[in-house]
This record gives sequence, structure tokens and C-alpha cells, in this order.
Amino acid sequence: MLKGKQVYLCALERADLPYLMEWRNRAGFRKHFREYREINSDMQNSWYEKKVLGDAGTIMFAVRSTENDELLGCCGLCYINWVHRNSDLSLYIGKDNAYIDELGYARESCKLLFDYGFLELGLEKIWSELYEFDEKKITLYQELGMQIDGTLRNQYYYDGRWWDSKLLSILSGEWKKGRDNIG
Repeated sequence: MLKGKQVYLCALERADLPYLMEWRNRAGFRKHFREYREINSDMQNSWYEKKVLGDAGTIMFAVRSTENDELLGCCGLCYINWVHRNSDLSLYIGKDNAYIDELGYARESCKLLFDYGFLELGLEKIWSELYEFDEKKITLYQELGMQIDGTLRNQYYYDGRWWDSKLLSILSGEWKKGRDNIG
């Protein structure tokens, strides 16, 4: 378990899957994910079996409230490359339709994941690909020290038009140097 002030991160359980499926199927959420289709329980269970339980390159967590253990969202490190020591960051807060909340759950979850990835797993880089309209997450990640490494032009087709993707990353040394100054 990774524990912060407002949230703690722990292993995902099968009992969490119906909530994750409901959140991921919200149109306002789904547009941000690589899986563009609405998912059903078979798809959710298959993801859990193959990725969460069966893939050493995926470490997913439930985001829970330290106050009452309520499930708030999901986060993790995906596509971990153990040779090159990098990983994709995955995060969303489903509670109250927040996606990226104003209460700080997403921020604290990221900080816990960065500490875990850099200090415990020995990763060198944590990166993320975000669609350009995902302004809340881009802003949050930049506030946490991630930098925009580049743009993939016309990477995503949504709502009748093409959108660019932004590639963001933070290096281990950058996180370690700035982590105590990030609120």
C-alpha cells in the first residue's frame, strides 16, 4: 500500500471492476482513453486478467480515501520497460465524475506513483501521451514537473476532427530534485 494524506493506493480487486467499468464508459471520460469503445464486463474482466494479474509490465492501483476507504479512482504504471526503465502513467478519478479533481486526489495519486516508480522500482522516466483537449491532466502533469517532449500530429480522431497528442515525461532526477517543492 502507498499511503498519502488524502488517498492511498492499493491493489485492484475484482469487486472494484464494476465501478471502473462504469467510470470508463462515461462519454466525458472515455474520450481521454485509448480504448474508445464502450466496454462491457467481459472486456473489463479480460483487461483485469491479462493486464493487472498477468502482465509484469503493468502495475495498477485502486485509489482509495484514507478517511473512509471509498474507491475514488484508478491509477498505475503501464507499458513498463524494465530494460530501459520507463513507464506510461495512467490515472483517473471516477468519484463524483471528477476525472481530474479539484480536491487533490489526482495530484496526490501522481506523487505517490512517482515516488513508487522512481524510488522503489528504480525507473528513469515516467511518461504519458495525452490528447490536446485533455487540458486538466496536461496542466496537472506540468505542475508536477512533467515536460512536453513532443507532439504527435493528428494522432486521434474524436468528435468529427483530428486532435494532436502531447507526449510528456519526467525523469527520475527531476522528480527527486523538485518533489519537496511540489504542493
